[in-house]
Amino acid sequence: MTTINVTVRPLTAADRPAIERLWLMFRHDMADFQGGLPSADGTYHSDRLRSALTHDDWAAYLFTSGDSPVGFAFVRALSGPARVLNSFFVVRGARRSGVGTTVVREVISRHPGPWRVAFQDSNAGAVAFWRRVATEVAGAAWTEERLAVPNRPDVPPDVWISFTAG
Repeated sequence: MTTINVTVRPLTAADRPAIERLWLMFRHDMADFQGGLPSADGTYHSDRLRSALTHDDWAAYLFTSGDSPVGFAFVRALSGPARVLNSFFVVRGARRSGVGTTVVREVISRHPGPWRVAFQDSNAGAVAFWRRVATEVAGAAWTEERLAVPNRPDVPPDVWISFTAG
């Protein structure tokens, strides 16, 4: 496994072009599990991206290695009863290097308290990753449940892991 040095930082206005490109990669990857085709202009729906960039109750983070963007995390419900890791992405070239675990621990540490993370059963990598993260952060004190995806009766339910950090 190659070690990649990574930095987690809040997204800035100057990061918008990079985050928009990373978003396309993320949505393309997620199409394997959630379906969906790009729009006529080649983009994917970006309501969560817009929310992460504009709403006060969200936090958006960019992960970089040197000058290279390697992923992002969007956290919502900062003032709610539980923070929600709404979107989390690491580029393929940085996967299996420990980057995901490093950055998610950093993001979680910035917002102590209850957390909820959703993923799909069919995404074997995400299943293993999020169960491992929950165990590392909360020991055995985490739960898992399946909930229908709102307005998407055509897709299987999401798996939601809940735990408390810090």
